[in-house]
Amino acid sequence: MQNETIGRVLIIAGSDSGGGAGIQADIKTCAAFGAYAATAITAVTAQNTLGVQQVQAMSPELVRAQIRSVLDDIGADVIKIGMLANKAIIEAVADEIEDEDAFVVLDPVMVATSGDKLLEDDAVEAMKTRLIPVCDLITPNIPEAQILTGLSIDDVDDFGKAGEALIEMGAYAALIKGGHMKGNMVIDVLVSEDENALMSAPRIKSKHTHGTGCTLASAIAAAMALGAPMDEAVNTAREYVFEAIRSAPGLGQGKGPLNHGLAMSEDEGGDDTPDEGGNPFAVLKGMKE
Repeated sequence: MQNETIGRVLIIAGSDSGGGAGIQADIKTCAAFGAYAATAITAVTAQNTLGVQQVQAMSPELVRAQIRSVLDDIGADVIKIGMLANKAIIEAVADEIEDEDAFVVLDPVMVATSGDKLLEDDAVEAMKTRLIPVCDLITPNIPEAQILTGLSIDDVDDFGKAGEALIEMGAYAALIKGGHMKGNMVIDVLVSEDENALMSAPRIKSKHTHGTGCTLASAIAAAMALGAPMDEAVNTAREYVFEAIRSAPGLGQGKGPLNHGLAMSEDEGGDDTPDEGGNPFAVLKGMKE
């Protein structure tokens, strides 16, 4: 008898040996929300807070096999896609998920936080023509949105234009993330056929932001797998990432990871949990209820 009480997320992404991004960050985020995470690993990277030292992509056949193994047995309420490495893997993923009855969140990973390239140049067109049309929500940062759309993004008005261009490519909605834009506030815009919703938060001055894109997309996926509508899931995910950056453990010599265990540590009620005063959002309580 299938357990209907737990949200299921299939994560299709690369492995980060440092644990701050990729599959590792995705699994920890889903666990913090109380969702079940299954995986299909697309690439293995040797990386840490200083950068990416080596990348080995999986074969498209192995990626296909992992996806089918999960979907044919456990199934998925939401599919979250991250690093895909190359054109062949993008095409394999698109083939395997296009007929699935699951909400698809695409984080179009192209470059690591360290600046290292994680997607081959000839794969961008395949992402635009094969993968975006089968995804429901795409979550690019400004550089990724500019590459995918060919548009220049210089101000918040351009966020909407970029989102609309991605919807024209076939996505249901686009969350354009403004973390790369200078200013004291970080502004994101959720663009759909219904509306453009602008969301803002104070910028946290921290170098410990490795894996923020992976974490945000997985938090959205986990919240939706647990039944939240898209706009609510996006807001909840942004709150989670804000607090995870604010309470980052400060590991490594470079751009360190976030505090992915935030929700679990709060539920445990320990004395060492972050204080609530610095978070302008509703504090994340009862996330797993």
